[in-house]
Amino acid sequence: MRLITHVIFAVKSALRGIAATPGTAAVATGTIAVALLLSGAFALTLLNMQGLVQRFGDALQVVAFLEDGLAEAEREALAERAARIAGVAAVQRVSETEALERFRDGVGRGFALLDGLDDNPLPPSLELTLEPSHRNAAELARVSRAMAALPGVTDIASGSDWVEGYVRALALLRGFAIGLGVLLALATLLIVSNTIRLAVLSRIEELEILSLVGASRGFVTAPFLLEGALQGLAGGVLAWLLLFGLFRLVLPGFEFGLELLMGGLAPRFFDAGEASWLWGGGAGLGVLGSALAVASEWRRWGSA
Repeated sequence: MRLITHVIFAVKSALRGIAATPGTAAVATGTIAVALLLSGAFALTLLNMQGLVQRFGDALQVVAFLEDGLAEAEREALAERAARIAGVAAVQRVSETEALERFRDGVGRGFALLDGLDDNPLPPSLELTLEPSHRNAAELARVSRAMAALPGVTDIASGSDWVEGYVRALALLRGFAIGLGVLLALATLLIVSNTIRLAVLSRIEELEILSLVGASRGFVTAPFLLEGALQGLAGGVLAWLLLFGLFRLVLPGFEFGLELLMGGLAPRFFDAGEASWLWGGGAGLGVLGSALAVASEWRRWGSA
């Protein structure tokens, strides 16, 4: 019963504090919302970029183009040697005819020029699929070098350069987002702590009376921490709503271009688990800002 009484007091006190200073509470909530909106936008961009890397990582192959005129036995021998390279999960042989049919059904669809070809200009090839643990730029480059050293291989194609560049851009954007997030978090903590400090000062007489009658520090501090948590949670929910609205409003105008840029992968929004980090982040910023403010006031009282 004593714990329930303390909880009820903390909730009522926190709500009373927010109602008594709606302007400062709105400033704190809005500041947290803006910080989380910017951080959430970067996080959403990183999420979709990471999804693209994972999708193409699963489909990455090393394609070895073979010399024209190789006998069937020689092609089979090359395929067997390729399968023995460390990290190679499967090898598929593609003949000249199969390569042309793929081209007709894919990039060359609708080109009447293909119907007038007397000779097939496409060479035979071997398509090497890597094991999941080897689907990265370094392993693609290693397997490509191993294949290029085999006799009868004229050229190698892989996505190693693309993957390496994209992953580098992803790491750069992630670093920038982390730096921006830290700066926004510090600015938010400063504003929230000053806002809560104003709430503390506005109720200084009540707090002094509670201290005189023997209220513990935790009992006095809890309402302010809860007040900060409520403001932070409201800021997190507001940031999520704004981000969702912008996503739905802006996406239709750029959907085709984004899907083209992302290789046909439709951009997605945060799921419930990912969104909870945004809401929890707001509540955490509110609690931490409140704790800094209350700790500062406790030190001042202790030195007085």
